[in-house]
Formats: sequence, C-alpha cells, structure tokens
Amino acid sequence: MIRIGNGQGFWGDSVDAPKRMLREGPLDYLTLDYLAEVTMSIMQKQRMRHPEHGYATDFVQFIDEVLPELMEKGVRVIANAGGVNPRACQKAILEAAKRQGIKGLRVGIVEGDDILGRLKEMHQKGEQLSHMDSGEGLFEKEREILSANVYMPTMGIVEALDQGAHIVITGRSTDPGLVLGPILHEYKWSHPDQYALGTVAGHILECGAQCTGGNFTSWRDVPDMERIGYPIAEVHEDGRLFITKHDGTGGLVSIDTVSEQLLYEMGNPKGYITPDCVADFSSIQLKQAGPDRVEVFGVKGAAPTPTLKVSLSYLDGYKATGQLTISGPDALDKAKKCADILWARLEHAGFRYETTITEFLGSGVCHEGIVSPQTSAPEIVLRLGVKDSDKAKVNRFGKEIAPLVTSGPPGVTGFAGGRPKAQDIVAYWPALIARDLIPTQVTVTEV
Repeated sequence: MIRIGNGQGFWGDSVDAPKRMLREGPLDYLTLDYLAEVTMSIMQKQRMRHPEHGYATDFVQFIDEVLPELMEKGVRVIANAGGVNPRACQKAILEAAKRQGIKGLRVGIVEGDDILGRLKEMHQKGEQLSHMDSGEGLFEKEREILSANVYMPTMGIVEALDQGAHIVITGRSTDPGLVLGPILHEYKWSHPDQYALGTVAGHILECGAQCTGGNFTSWRDVPDMERIGYPIAEVHEDGRLFITKHDGTGGLVSIDTVSEQLLYEMGNPKGYITPDCVADFSSIQLKQAGPDRVEVFGVKGAAPTPTLKVSLSYLDGYKATGQLTISGPDALDKAKKCADILWARLEHAGFRYETTITEFLGSGVCHEGIVSPQTSAPEIVLRLGVKDSDKAKVNRFGKEIAPLVTSGPPGVTGFAGGRPKAQDIVAYWPALIARDLIPTQVTVTEV
C-alpha cells in the first residue's frame, strides 16, 4: 500500500498545508496542484516580462524549507508547479539544494505541453484548434494569444519517477494525473479500469480540503475546521482504494464529503475524459470504512481518446470594476439611484461600453431567482463594471465612481483603494489536438 497526499488545491491555497501533511503522519508521496486555466496565462505574462519567471514560486519556497525532511523521510513530491517554465523551476530547486549542501537529490521535469511557440506550425499542418463550444477556428481571425498548453498524458510523470526523481515538476499535467503517476510507477497497472481508479483517486484529492470537509454543504458537521486535514489516498496494489486524512487533524471524510468532490467540474459522468483514460463516474461505489475513511471501488474505465485537450488564453479587451457601500434607510433605492447617475453621467460625457454590469450585493443577487429579493437591507454594496476594447474608455469609467460620495444620495461610503484601472481580460479557448503531434520530454537532473 502507498499513501499519496495532496497538500495544495490551487495556487493560493494554504501555505501551511503541505508542511502539515509532511509532518502530521506517514506519507509516501506528496502531490501539489497549483494550476488553473487562468493561472497559465498569468504565468506566461510573468515569463514574457522576466524570462526566468513563469512558475509557482510558493512551491520553491516550500521545498527550500522542508528539503532535509523530504530526504530524511523519503517522501517524493509531484507538482505541476512548473507552469510555463518547468526548467526555471527545476533550476531554482537545484540551487536551493546546493545552498543547503544536499547531495543526491534528483529533480525531474516533464515538458511538451507548452505549444505557444508551435501555433504557426500547427496551423500549417492543418490543425484548426476549433473552439470546443462554438466550433470557431482559432486562426479565423487575429488574436493575441497569451498561452497555449496541452493537458499531457501522465506517463511523463511515471517515466521521471522510474528514473529515480525525488521531485517531479510538470507544466500542464491533468490534476488527477499527479496522483495517477505514482500509482502507475509503483504498480505498473495497464487495464483501463485501473487507470480509471487512479484517475478517480486523483479527482477526489485534486482540490485539497474540498473532500475533507471544506466547502461542504453540511458545514456545521465539520469538526475543528481551523485545523482541517488535507486528503490522503491509500492505494493497494490489488486495487483497493481508501480516502482518509492524518489522524488527529480536523475536518471530515465521509461518503457525503467525497461525493460532493466527485461532482466537481463534472460534465458527462459516464465519460470523464482525461489523456490517460475515459472514466465512468457512474460506476463509482463508496463505503464508509471507519471514522474519516471512505472506500472507493467498482470503478470502470475505457481507453483514451485519440486527441488531447489544449487550454489556450488570449487577450479579449479590457475591464474595470469598482464598488461603493450604500448605508442607512432605503439603501437599495439609493444604490439604484447611484447606478443610474453614474451611467447617465458617462453617457453625457460621450462614453458607452460594449458591456456593463450593475450588481446590488446584499439584495440577493448571488442567488437571483432562487431567493427572494431583500428590498429592506440596511446596507448594499453597489458593484459596477465595464468591458470594452478601448482601454482609455475603461479607465474613464474608473473616474466616475468616487464623485458619488458627495454628489449622489446620502449614505455613500466604502470607497477605498483609488480609482479602478483597466485590466486585461484573459479569455479562455478550449480545443482538441491530435495526440501524435505532442511529444513528451522528461529530464532528470541530480545535484
């Protein structure tokens, strides 16, 4: 049996969770999931400004702090912290090891996912990279592409572990692949059902504490949430799988907490598509196997598809948002009047926008149509926003909010942080690409 724990659900998750997982109980592998679609474009912009950037710096700081413990305990780490610059991330880890005088550390990187520099080549080879929802071809009109990353098969992680890597750094792997990788390395599974089981294990763990009581509907039932434990998959070679957490930590592992995470980002439950297999989530069976311990079994899977998914991002204009707090009697009516005044003043000044948004937070807008409007709220947060291809127009919007404090209805407060400035809008473009166009490169370096 191997124990695989996930100590990071996204870049920005608890910085203490990975250290706690390492120190609060036994572990064989520690996975850290940093990437989301928008994260890749942020990292790409960082790298464009500074060629040595473009990876999750939190990961390097964590490794630098715990490297002696990792080596002593023999815990191996798999992380997609490489972002759009796995080599720079690897270099930073190796430099940390040299600085600490650590010898024999092997750090592997998995590359091949970043195809931003290959888009012209892809176009020449006839790849349309059509949008998976609209069907529009990526190259049908000019776009400022910011990032283009393929969700890579997990065998690159397996190869790096097979070569003895203590730490494996990837770019755009799949989230479940971080957990599937060490399973395939250890047990050499090959059947689609086994791949599907490992994928399900990874899917349950990928959001960190979201399967151990975080973001849970019955949140009142979750004990000691301030010390919530992050999840562990206990995987047996014979195919038994248990989800648990370290003893003595807070949180809750139950059929309900695991079920809620299984529904996360779910499309067709019978066809959960990854680069490694197609998992049938409708086949999953769960059993409470003890306190904070759930068995997962019965998982079925099928062979992978001939294509891989590409996550692209592109610049799609500019946006700005600002807000005010409207307090006192008739707060909602006053907030509506403030909004009317602002949009009218901008129009009088000659400014109209491609898209505008007006929200009255506190009146039930987050669940509009589900809850009754709160017309007598004692305070309302007025949230206003614009989108446009003209950056100067967007910046002009930001200058019209503060005047409402003295030239609008009474009770206007909460203006802080200065005028909102235009920000890039990063739009998402999902597409498919032929699998045979995407080679995987694995490099393991020892210090």
